[in-house]
Amino acid sequence: MNIRNLEYLVALAKHRHFQRAAEACNVSQPTLSAQLRKLENELGLQLLERTTRKIRFTQTGLRLVEQTQVVLREIEALKNMASSSHYQNLMQTLDVGIIPTLAPYIFSHLNTVCRENFPEIELEIHEAQTNQLLHMLESDTIKCAIMTSNKDTSKYVELPLFDEPLVLGVSHQHPYSRMSEIDMGHLKNNKILMVDDGNCLHSQVLRYCYQFELEPDSRFVAMHLETLRRGVAFNRGVSFFPLLSTQQGGNENIRYIRCVSPEPKRKVVLIFHRSDPMRKKYEILRNVIARYMERYLLDYNVMA
Repeated sequence: MNIRNLEYLVALAKHRHFQRAAEACNVSQPTLSAQLRKLENELGLQLLERTTRKIRFTQTGLRLVEQTQVVLREIEALKNMASSSHYQNLMQTLDVGIIPTLAPYIFSHLNTVCRENFPEIELEIHEAQTNQLLHMLESDTIKCAIMTSNKDTSKYVELPLFDEPLVLGVSHQHPYSRMSEIDMGHLKNNKILMVDDGNCLHSQVLRYCYQFELEPDSRFVAMHLETLRRGVAFNRGVSFFPLLSTQQGGNENIRYIRCVSPEPKRKVVLIFHRSDPMRKKYEILRNVIARYMERYLLDYNVMA
C-alpha cells in the first residue's frame, strides 16, 4: 500500500467520476482504475461497486475513505513540520554551489544581496565544475547551485537569474584593440583560445564558433579563466570572457570589446531538487538576486 493510491481513493470519493478524479491526480483514468484495484487486492476488501452507470462505494469503502482522509491530513502535517525544521536550518546556513567561471566574480554581489535581505543566513559557498555540482546536489552536500543552463539541469527546478554577456578579449597589440564593439561576423580569421571541455564555458563558446565559422585553437587550452586571460594578453589569440569576469580590473595588456549581431550571452540559473520543501524560499532568493543583477548589468560598460 502506498500514499498515492490512498490519494486516488479520496479523489474518487470527492469527484464520484473516474475521469475527473484521474485529472485531479494528474494521471490517466486507466492508471487510477488499476491502482484502485491493486489497493483492493492488497486490503482483501471490495471498496467499490462497479456499474456502467455510476460509482458506488461499499460501506467498507466509505469507512476507509473517512480514515484515509485522516491519515492524509496527518501526513501533510508531518510534511509541514519537516519543512519548518528545514527552514530553521536554512536560516542558519545555506550551502550554495557555484561554477568557477562565476564564483570569484559573483560572490561579492551574492554576499551583498544576502547581507541586505537575509541577514540571518550564513552562506557556505562550494566552487566546483558543473558535473561535480550536480553530483553534490544528488548527495545532498549542497542544497542549490548557481550555474549556466544546460541539458543536465533539466531534471531540477531551474529558475533564471540573469543573462550574462560574453565579451571579446584581445591583446592591446591586436588590430581590434581600439574598437568599442565588433560584429560577430567579422571574427572569422581569428584563432579562438579555449578553456578545456570540463568547463561549461567551453561548450558555450564552441556553439558560437560553429555558428559563425570561428576556429578554436587546439594548441592552447586553459583550465582556468586566468590562464586564458594570459594567453590573450600575450597575443596568442582572442577569446570570449563572461562579462562579470572582466569587471574587477586585471591585466592591463587586455582590452575587452562588446560583441554585437548578435550579442553572445549565457543563461545563469539557480537550480535545486523538485522535491525540496524550501522552493518558496529559493524563489524569494532568486527574485532578489535577479533584480540586483538586472540593475548591475543594465547599462554595463566593457572595461578597456
